[in-house]
Amino acid sequence: MTSSSRPDDAEASPRHDHDEPGPRDPGGPRRPSWTLLTNHGHVLLAVAGSPDARVTEIADQVGITVRATLAILKDLESAGFLTRHRVGRRSHYTVDRHQHFRHPATAAHEVAGLLAIFDPDPSARAKRES
Repeated sequence: MTSSSRPDDAEASPRHDHDEPGPRDPGGPRRPSWTLLTNHGHVLLAVAGSPDARVTEIADQVGITVRATLAILKDLESAGFLTRHRVGRRSHYTVDRHQHFRHPATAAHEVAGLLAIFDPDPSARAKRES
């Protein structure tokens, strides 16, 4: 057998490291090793869905650490995707739905389109925006 030939069982689809499931969430199913949305996207969706959520709640929802969540919130605020307002000891976030995506291939689109896909209650969104 030459180095370029393959045994018959190698004809099956090759296994890649990125095909393996990711770590198991405590008390939950295994997470996939990758998803279509980044953690930044998931944090933005979490904040849009619950503007008064605590950082720990956002972290739990996304499945990342509080420290990672704080860094992402800072990134999103610095890039103009959200604004943080202090209300007593809590933070309230306002998402700028008219902010454009950062990637050149999608820069013509506002994040409002993405948020609308995942918004479970559009009528509640209209009330939040008024």
